[in-house]
Amino acid sequence: MLLAATLVLSGCGNTYRPVISAFSPVGPASQPYKYAAAVSNPSGVPYTVTGYSITSNVITVTLSAAAPNPFSAGESVTFSGFPTSTFLNGQTVTVLSTGLTTTQFQANFVHANATATETGTVAPTEQGLVTFVDFSGDTVVSTPSIMTNPSYFAQNNSGNQGYVINATGSLDTFALTNPSALLTSDITQTTLSSNSNPVTISIVTPSNGASAVFVPESSGSKIAILSGNGSPALLQELAVAANPVYVVGADQTPRVYALSQGTGGNGVVSAIEAVSATSLSVSATIPVGVKPVYGVMTSDDRRAFILNQGSGTVSVVNVLNNALDSTTPTITLPNVVYTGGTSAPNPIWADLAPITSELVVLNQGDGTHPGSLSIISIPLCSVNTQVTNPNCNLANPVDATGFGQIIASPNVGINPQMVSVLKDGTRAYVVNQRDSTGTCNAGEGSVTVVSLVSGLVSSTICGVSTLAGTTGANAIPGAVYGHPNTVAATTGTPTGKVYVTAPDSQYMTIIYTDTDTVQTHIPLQGLGLRVLVTQP
Repeated sequence: MLLAATLVLSGCGNTYRPVISAFSPVGPASQPYKYAAAVSNPSGVPYTVTGYSITSNVITVTLSAAAPNPFSAGESVTFSGFPTSTFLNGQTVTVLSTGLTTTQFQANFVHANATATETGTVAPTEQGLVTFVDFSGDTVVSTPSIMTNPSYFAQNNSGNQGYVINATGSLDTFALTNPSALLTSDITQTTLSSNSNPVTISIVTPSNGASAVFVPESSGSKIAILSGNGSPALLQELAVAANPVYVVGADQTPRVYALSQGTGGNGVVSAIEAVSATSLSVSATIPVGVKPVYGVMTSDDRRAFILNQGSGTVSVVNVLNNALDSTTPTITLPNVVYTGGTSAPNPIWADLAPITSELVVLNQGDGTHPGSLSIISIPLCSVNTQVTNPNCNLANPVDATGFGQIIASPNVGINPQMVSVLKDGTRAYVVNQRDSTGTCNAGEGSVTVVSLVSGLVSSTICGVSTLAGTTGANAIPGAVYGHPNTVAATTGTPTGKVYVTAPDSQYMTIIYTDTDTVQTHIPLQGLGLRVLVTQP
């Protein structure tokens, strides 16, 4: 496989008779044919592991004393999130009747004897779900089951195929085009290499090949590359720098970039492209900032923007030149300024506003005070317009004047998680774990609406996470349910919609963009992992 693949009117007689044509009344345009797809995990909230010991192929797991041991003999549980003992991640074991206490349980586990004080999580092993909601009617059309304990959900750029992974290395694939007919039996499952510890998923159709699925495998510092069809098959595992976390690319790009955090100091991005009809290789290794965590690429495949959380910067890659941008290799994000102090930006997520040529970067801040949303101008021009367009940068005709300029950086909520931009370039929606304005109840989450026209916050939508506030007669219909972690915004007529999920709520909140108010909540039968929309 190459990277990136391949009335006729008639009458008779002489008598003229007028024809009366009936016209149906013309109403408002119908809503676009698209869906929101939300992946949820019915397994409940994972429990914190503080340490373990392995003796004679039996593992004794110690849980945080903050909550009593919820597990019982015979129950299947799955480990994840261990930064050092990566061999545990994705492992599923059965709880034994021996060794059960309020803070410990035991299970058979074949491994050399070992003891560690290390934080990770363990959760009951249960089937995940995908809930499909039609855009026009806000109704559930299907809820097929997927793998156990899903950890990441992505779709291809065309919005017609969905992909889910879990910590055990399972990959589920399913069509998004006709979800009302999608059954659990239609979902294809592929298994990655043992103990691969997959992190994220990116699906790209590059310029010289077929659609491919890129999965960073942190335990082996590799990128698993699979065919991007309905039945993915492993094509290659490509070695990259240590601790890969994400692969960024847009359809028809000449190359994709794998983000690696390394083992200390600055990270790198590895350019992956075809070297033959059957082989992929790293064509360049480009230094970026400290702890790269996420990236986006423009749809014209000319620039990739890499978020460096540790250094508070954005590295700009010229994709065509396969190197850092010659005039603006780095965009330095401003510190978050709040009443009484400042904090480093700590960027975590980004989105593009193509109509206005803007990049929006979500800065988490210190997690205690407000974060911010940096709106950055990224206009480009071609060498052919260098003379006639006064905005072209004579030093680098591909960068227009003002490229990299930070237009605004308004504060948002505390510990923000994700941002999604309406593709008409008017607004950005940020989900926050906690409100920062004082208008919402203490400790509750929120959604911040930022105008990309004025660069200011236009409204704050409060959240509620209590059982009384989200269920029964006293539920608050106008609130976002849970402490939100993912958001997907989409345009439409007469209104666009914003979909929000939370890891502590079994509901998906739907916000209408004509009023920026909550309109309804959709039950997910599980806790929200991520929501995506099949069209922008």
